[in-house]
Amino acid sequence: MQTTFTEEQLRDPGTARANEILRACVHCGFCTATCPTYQVLGDELDSPRGRIYLIKDMLENERVPDAKTVQHVDRCLSCLSCMTTCPSGVHYMHLVDHARVYIERHYQRPLADRALRWMLARILPYPGRFRLALRAAKLGRVVRALLPDARLRAMLDMAPETLPPVSPNDAPQVFAPKAGRRMRVALMTGCAQRALNTDINDATIRLLRRLGCEVVVAKGAGCCGALTHHMGREGESHAAAARNIRAWSAEIAGEGLDAIVINTSGCGTTVKDYRHMFRNDPLAEAAAQISARAMDISELLVQLDLPEAAPRDLTVAYHAACSLQHGQKVRAEPKALLKRAGFRVVEPADSHLCCGSAGTYNLMQPEISAELKVRKVRTLEAKEPDVIAAGNIGCMMQIGSGTGVPVVHTVELLDWATGGPMPPALGRSSEPVGRGAAISVPDLRG
Repeated sequence: MQTTFTEEQLRDPGTARANEILRACVHCGFCTATCPTYQVLGDELDSPRGRIYLIKDMLENERVPDAKTVQHVDRCLSCLSCMTTCPSGVHYMHLVDHARVYIERHYQRPLADRALRWMLARILPYPGRFRLALRAAKLGRVVRALLPDARLRAMLDMAPETLPPVSPNDAPQVFAPKAGRRMRVALMTGCAQRALNTDINDATIRLLRRLGCEVVVAKGAGCCGALTHHMGREGESHAAAARNIRAWSAEIAGEGLDAIVINTSGCGTTVKDYRHMFRNDPLAEAAAQISARAMDISELLVQLDLPEAAPRDLTVAYHAACSLQHGQKVRAEPKALLKRAGFRVVEPADSHLCCGSAGTYNLMQPEISAELKVRKVRTLEAKEPDVIAAGNIGCMMQIGSGTGVPVVHTVELLDWATGGPMPPALGRSSEPVGRGAAISVPDLRG
């Protein structure tokens, strides 16, 4: 694609990067075939190619974004399926992220939109505040029908009926390995996950300790910054990321870290991109060091050689989170680990398409999100699984709100198969797992 940025414009690092990305695009349109919003809406401007044209025009002309451009950019899920499809290697993620920052700086959103985005940025990255908001949402359901905004109704609908107790494992501490130490790793405990599902981090810690890892929950580490990053709120997202960089760098400088383990794939995509986010910052070297050590839990478990277990009568439908399969290019590892742990693994049709969660997308674009959820649940249930596994809390909440099939994190099943407790979503059982124990399918679904 030909661009006409001036030399002065290209002095801005963000614009220079956008120029590189735009010039890589050859207009082929392959991305439209795998773009979820194009599949739902059928509008060229709701495809990556269409958005690229809008972004190019906006940036080159340095114009104030109009409502049409903002609407189509806002409708992007950042699922990054287009990057998997693109034969030219167009780094759409960096382009749309830059466009969102530009929009945030130059566009005056309607008051209701500004209020909603401010509220989400002030609540979701903070587990304590998020818990309070979820409790308030339960009370707010009595007036749901009176709410004029579909986004507010979506927020109430996504709140779970019950909240888990705060896990003591979330506090900064060090967990010793059960056997001889093979690795020393930091676990990113995250933000929203700590309020919505504490079993995931607990299972991760148990499993890693069992496999010989010393697990560190670093003081000062918290939200990865993704939630505000995808809203274009660069100052807030970089501040959150900087706190993590400093916290993990202190551990590296101390007793060292072999890896930074992340069990929420949306966070993993962002942490692995810290190198790019801070490329022109005094923290550039430290950020690159963190990105180089960041690993999805499945990547690390492959290295640790998870014990092989006997087959068992349990069918797991694996949902590939977009941030894992497209953002991090981690595709085979979770399925291989589940099979190694004795589970029968199936995949739904169109597994490359998003479930519609996408961070705060299901709250800010509820209609499109709901359509994508229906499509994803339909393809998963068509496989008649006993349980659905995913590697991202957002996907778990989204899919779980549309199906009666239990939805658990991949690491919960792997922990269970190697001696841990049965995932709460599956109920309780005293039968041993990992030694060929039969599982009753009706009991699991009930």
